[in-house]
Amino acid sequence: MPENPTPDMLKRLRTQEITNGSHRTITPPPSADVKGKGRAVSLRDEEDEDEYERTNFAGVEDSFGGGDDEDEEGGRFFGGGLTDEQREILNIFDKAQGGREGVALDVQDGDDLNIAGIRRLLLKFERAIDRNQAQRSKYPNDPSKFIDSEADLDAAIKSLLPLSQAPMLAYPELVRSGMVVKLVELLTHENVDIVIDVVELIKELTDEDVGNEADEDEDEDEDEAGSSREKGMKLLIDGLLENTVLELLVSNLSRMNEAEESDRQGVYNTLNVFENILAFKPPVSRTLVTNTSLLKWLLERVKAKTHDDNRVYTSEMLAIILQDNRQNRLDFGKAGGVDTLLQVLSQYRKKDPVDADEVEFMENLFDSLCSSLAEPEIKSLFLEGEGVELMVIMMKEKMLARSRSIKVLDFAMQGTAGTACCEMFVEALGLKTLFSAFMGKAKKQKNPLATTPASEDATHILGIISSLFSNIPSDSTARVRLLTKFVESDYEKVDRLLEIREGAEARLAVTNKEIEQERREMIADGEEVGPEDEDRWYLRKVDGGLFTLQTADYILGWVCMEDDGVRAHAQLILGRKGKGLKDVVKVLKEYHENVSDEPTDVPPDSEDAMDTSDGPSASKSKAADASGGLSQKAILEGLISFLETC
Repeated sequence: MPENPTPDMLKRLRTQEITNGSHRTITPPPSADVKGKGRAVSLRDEEDEDEYERTNFAGVEDSFGGGDDEDEEGGRFFGGGLTDEQREILNIFDKAQGGREGVALDVQDGDDLNIAGIRRLLLKFERAIDRNQAQRSKYPNDPSKFIDSEADLDAAIKSLLPLSQAPMLAYPELVRSGMVVKLVELLTHENVDIVIDVVELIKELTDEDVGNEADEDEDEDEDEAGSSREKGMKLLIDGLLENTVLELLVSNLSRMNEAEESDRQGVYNTLNVFENILAFKPPVSRTLVTNTSLLKWLLERVKAKTHDDNRVYTSEMLAIILQDNRQNRLDFGKAGGVDTLLQVLSQYRKKDPVDADEVEFMENLFDSLCSSLAEPEIKSLFLEGEGVELMVIMMKEKMLARSRSIKVLDFAMQGTAGTACCEMFVEALGLKTLFSAFMGKAKKQKNPLATTPASEDATHILGIISSLFSNIPSDSTARVRLLTKFVESDYEKVDRLLEIREGAEARLAVTNKEIEQERREMIADGEEVGPEDEDRWYLRKVDGGLFTLQTADYILGWVCMEDDGVRAHAQLILGRKGKGLKDVVKVLKEYHENVSDEPTDVPPDSEDAMDTSDGPSASKSKAADASGGLSQKAILEGLISFLETC
């Protein structure tokens, strides 16, 4: 070898040396790249390692199935025909490479992903932590004294990334050995780069796809493998939660400066960890809100002027924690979340998102608002924050936000708690824009970023009209204005409603045919059709046109009951198709059988009820007074009772 070998020559020399020895190189995954930490990670001197293991892990090495022979002749620093000078040059080259090969070479033949290899990796990880802590304690004011141990710790953390390939073996061992505690404790490390490494590791370990590749290679029974993965994941996540990982992760968000690329990735990975844990244990969302300041951080982060991936992910996390937890929604309201979202969304009145990522951000915020509006308390805050007026404006502007504003209004106006929002909607002149969209007269913007199908808009428009009839008092000016919309222009709104009804009926007929075919096949195969099958088929029917048909007939029932001219016109049009109000009654009866008998947004002990004992006229009168907190079931009973007499 020449006195000044080139890097290429050193690489070839390294390859030859490793090939001739007993060590092998395991390349870490791309995400395990080591950031420049100063020097490569190297194996301890053989005597130091033996002494360390004798002192700290007496008796444990026997369980590894290997002993001291592993580090004898043929290793990286033993044999290979290198002189001392050549070894020094090789070490200098290692430093220039940022330690990448050092990480790979630190995984030896015995460190495969079996129980022995996993334990050895964990021992090296603990040793790196202890050494770094000792160096930092001994030289707290001299970073040059502990920078090497910091680099070793960085590499040791990254060496654990492959454990996600064997969760059935690795995760129970992580918990049993106490390394989960050590891992969580590192989230308090003084060096933010170490914290970011730990967050990345936890993200990989808790990913929902861990272990899938290993299962494919081993041809293991899929159900058994899935059960084993789930048990291992449960052990790990429970261990993390018991050691307050959520609180530490949230507290570290304020330590990261998103102006730096590595810190920005750290924030993203932190949010990813939250999503992974919530996907496995959804109830943890309540703990995340009550025990941490995450909700406050999310609301502040979505207000940022600069748009990036982390802002999109923040909006997604907000939608997740509000999805199905009432208390989280109430806390969201108390934290000023409704005003925050309305403020951020207001920018989309006059402009569209610039790309698909920003469209996703906008839709996540609208979804968060819709989820929270399931609570009566949030509907009040939405009304106070002039949310109804803002959504009406967005409907008129016909930008991308238009479809989502219709959806929000549908959620805000549902139930008796939505009565005030219904009245404000009419007062804000929303009827004209609503029925323009209902008739399909609104000019459609051809935007490649649009994601909402027209059928979804039609469903929410019908939902709004249904809520208006259910909630607006019968003797109010607002209700007269609503009914007038169906009478004007020679009943064109009634014609449109019947057109929608016909289309929904046609789609439902196709769905019913498919279900009946499945039913016959099950019976022919000797399978029993149970309640679960019936429920599944009913949900398919709801998605296949039944919901639209029921809502259209619910509206049709109201307008027929309240105006004789509308009723006569509807009977005429239905008669041309060989149908009549009896078909509407049939649909409403099925609807009645599948809705709750408790008042919507009203306590169960409410005294309001629909009394049909006095005949059709009483049914008409009391159905029209629907704003008194009646259940949907009671309203349907009144409509059915009236229509059956027509």
